[in-house]
Amino acid sequence: MMLVDDLLAALEELHPTEQRDAYIRFVTASGDASLRRDGGPEHVTGSCFVLSPDVDRVLLCFHRKGRFWVQFGGHVEPQDASVADAAQREAREESGIADLTLISRAIVDLDRHDLHGGFSCAAHWDIGFVAVASPDVRISVSDESEDVRWFPVDDLPGDVPPGFESRLEKAVRAASSLRR
Repeated sequence: MMLVDDLLAALEELHPTEQRDAYIRFVTASGDASLRRDGGPEHVTGSCFVLSPDVDRVLLCFHRKGRFWVQFGGHVEPQDASVADAAQREAREESGIADLTLISRAIVDLDRHDLHGGFSCAAHWDIGFVAVASPDVRISVSDESEDVRWFPVDDLPGDVPPGFESRLEKAVRAASSLRR
């Protein structure tokens, strides 16, 4: 339950919103199962927005199942000590940047989304974090993606999920304030 308690404490630190409160209710009601892929059709995932040092570019992957450009992320695994650790691990695996590190363990984004098509889950309660990497760093494509590429934050590709632009704006604002 420590992972659940830590997650609830991190959520409590966020400014109260209906969305934050819904996350708290979901995690409280589901307990440990909320953090396991096999814990039910809906569960928490961790994601990571990777931004350039001047926060004018974002590194995205073209998700093989989702068929869209999106930040890196995925399920919490047994070896992850926190959702932030899961987000960092997923970003490392999916970008090929082995030493990628979160600039903070502060939550910068909450996005619950229903899944369709090739997904075995019904919904993800995604919790987003942010990391910074140089656009010159060597990147690679994982099995879950078809491509990994840098984009200007103000000129994203057309095939991003609905609402992605506003989520990215929050991540950029958070990165800018966290790096001061």
